[in-house]
Amino acid sequence: MVLYTTPFPNSCLSALHAVSWALIFPCYWLADRLLASFIPTTYEKRQRADDPCYLQLLCTVLFTPIYLALLVTSLPFALLGFLLWSTLQSARRPYVYSRLEDKGPASGAALHSEWKGTGPGKSFCFATANLCLLPDSLARLNNVFNTQARAKEIGQRIRNGASRPQIKIYIDSPTNTSISAASFSSLVSPQGSDGVARAVPGSIKRTASVEYGGRHPSDEAANGLASGDPADGGSLEDACIVRISGDEGGRPPEAVDPPAGGQARNGAGGGPRGQTPNQSQRDGDSGSLGSPSASRESLVKARAGADGGGGGEPGANSKLPHKSSVAKKAAVRRRRHPDEAFDHEVSAFFPANLDFLCLQEVFDKRAAAKLKDQLHGYFEYILYDVGVYGCHGCCSFKCLNSGLFFASRYPIMDVAYHCYPNGRSSDSLASKGALYLKVQVGNTPHDQRIVGYISCTHLHALPEDSDIRCEQLNMLQDWLADFRKSTSSSSAANPEELVAFDVVCGDFNFDNCSSDDKLEQQHSLFTRYKDPCRLGPGEEKPWAVGTLLDKDGLYDEEVCTPDNLQNKSPGGGQKGRKELLKGNGRRIDYMLHGEEGLCPDWKAEVEEISFITQLSGLTDHLPVAMRLMVSAAEEEA
Repeated sequence: MVLYTTPFPNSCLSALHAVSWALIFPCYWLADRLLASFIPTTYEKRQRADDPCYLQLLCTVLFTPIYLALLVTSLPFALLGFLLWSTLQSARRPYVYSRLEDKGPASGAALHSEWKGTGPGKSFCFATANLCLLPDSLARLNNVFNTQARAKEIGQRIRNGASRPQIKIYIDSPTNTSISAASFSSLVSPQGSDGVARAVPGSIKRTASVEYGGRHPSDEAANGLASGDPADGGSLEDACIVRISGDEGGRPPEAVDPPAGGQARNGAGGGPRGQTPNQSQRDGDSGSLGSPSASRESLVKARAGADGGGGGEPGANSKLPHKSSVAKKAAVRRRRHPDEAFDHEVSAFFPANLDFLCLQEVFDKRAAAKLKDQLHGYFEYILYDVGVYGCHGCCSFKCLNSGLFFASRYPIMDVAYHCYPNGRSSDSLASKGALYLKVQVGNTPHDQRIVGYISCTHLHALPEDSDIRCEQLNMLQDWLADFRKSTSSSSAANPEELVAFDVVCGDFNFDNCSSDDKLEQQHSLFTRYKDPCRLGPGEEKPWAVGTLLDKDGLYDEEVCTPDNLQNKSPGGGQKGRKELLKGNGRRIDYMLHGEEGLCPDWKAEVEEISFITQLSGLTDHLPVAMRLMVSAAEEEA
């Protein structure tokens, strides 16, 4: 399949579209600014209360007449541009594909050639997030503002979190020989002057009861690019191994201060700061822009001194001038329950070695371009500006695209997008729909492609319209079946491809515990796909966290930074629901995985689920991440 790198099939149509948008944009921008000035956020209201001569109020009084005059002047040009723009939408392609050509040794081609479908297995990490990147006047209805600055900052935070080295923790104990899942946020890595996370140079042998296996310096590490871990078929250079011996009763090592001048400061920002309020954090806040470090509260500091014990090369520890960390806070990272098959945590950072990122509500095209530029520092393949505009097909007139956005470290093979035709009220103005992707993640020794399927969607939002959401879930499944059938090149006699995973994620706009959402909770989608956070219709697992935040409390001091939001004690909720803010704690952002249609010789199991606070103050949703381990199925005796 040919992936579309431009929204129009030829340069002539692209030029006409640029002209039409140039005529529309002044009117659009002025109307957006005019409306935004009358929709203050709670952050701005507090500033006004603290300062009676608040500058924003003065600017509103001064500039409103000017905006109105310019808006009236630009209306005739905008009308002409709108007629041209709406005509061109029938020829527009449903997405734009962007590939960063020069990724060096860590390119997607190199990644998918690493796994041969043999050995201990391969883990893949997925994340989903609703970013609320709307035109500024509409974003303020959700109590967030400055969309362009937020887009840039969100991209930097995701990139910095995902590019940290991955850590694995081994517990040596006479009574516990288990190996924890790969930690999502448990290694502090210093950053260079450009604000990009650096990998751990040299190798660390032992400090007290902690044994490390570090990364060696490389060009990829210098660019903050981490790929895989030893268990995934990658090299040891891609992970840091931490072993905690059992001779101290399972206690974590004591914190040791690093040598003077050799300390990696938490939150030392190297990137430019946006204009969002949570950027006025105290020095040292781990959630500040450009910080790749992990939460101070969730880490135990350790030093690899020059006199450290353990086997290995003498003096190897002296090569490490910064501190490493081990996750240990039980309130943040939960121990596995004996009946639980995977780990779960509330993390201050996006998971290390994130492979696939599915985003919703990236409606603003300028913000999407800024987000794309930032994420290309880590993801090689990106799809953005997904959706349709104008009167397209049988749908009503669309003013906004679908808001879907996809980024991948692995090559994208096929793409399909479908617009839900049954949107109602304000939701019908956006082309909400489903995005289907087929990615290549490996090659077998017999030259069979190893592929995976990912579906990203954003369902109808109005709470009273359960029947519309159920219809959309039906369409989601039907379209996915058609996509898999049309893109499969395999047959029983000639299996050219092996399917490793099938993941469905997105903002479903309903909750598994709310009595008003009973119809959606019993949908057949949940019989075909597993929700790791759910016990059954109306019942959640005890550790599940609501992902829809209380928008009025986004700028409260106790939750306005990633650390504060992570450390906030969960309160009670409905049937096990736990909430991070004082809202209703609705979990409407889902990560599901299926087992039907996968290679029968493999099994895909969840290793870890993470609720992420790194975007606190930037959106009104908590991102969710899931790590899947694909390995050989156990043979029956």
